[in-house]
Amino acid sequence: MAKKEENLKGMKMDELKKKLLDLEESMRILRFKAQGSKSKNVKEFATLRKQIARVLTEINYVKE
Repeated sequence: MAKKEENLKGMKMDELKKKLLDLEESMRILRFKAQGSKSKNVKEFATLRKQIARVLTEINYVKE
């Protein structure tokens, strides 16, 4: 299940990368669960994709 929004602006690059890996792993697990049966929380895919996009956006800002 997706966690509540964390403050990404104060995180360092290595923390952001770790969070990104965790979110991608959650997405992978959710995909395999969905293969076997219908998901009870249909918004979870969209929520995870949005969180991944937020982390990637913040990584791009930290690089500059």
